[in-house]
Amino acid sequence: MTKEVLAYVQEKTKELMAASSCCQEAKDAAQAWLDAVGTDKEAEETRNYIAELEEDIITVDGLIAFAGSEAGKSKFGEEVAAGIAKHGEELKAAGAKYCDCPACAAVEAILEKKEEMLK
Repeated sequence: MTKEVLAYVQEKTKELMAASSCCQEAKDAAQAWLDAVGTDKEAEETRNYIAELEEDIITVDGLIAFAGSEAGKSKFGEEVAAGIAKHGEELKAAGAKYCDCPACAAVEAILEKKEEMLK
């Protein structure tokens, strides 16, 4: 991985970890990756990190489905969940593939560098 890609992914990783919408598993994988940079564990942790990010990123369809579900309504409240579902529909209409919350936006940016990270 080039120094430029490394710096970019480190910056986006810190944004991910600071996002209130970031799950604990992604935070743990992010920290493990940051800790492994420059060590003999870097390649392994990079693969682990990418796998976790691919598992955690929410598609627009997933966002809409969750917001419209009983679990989504329970988590956010009925009014907020309806607003999230509406926002998801707007994202979908605009051609977005993923949720645009701070965590998903950071994950999407990191995954755009996936191939370069694995070099």
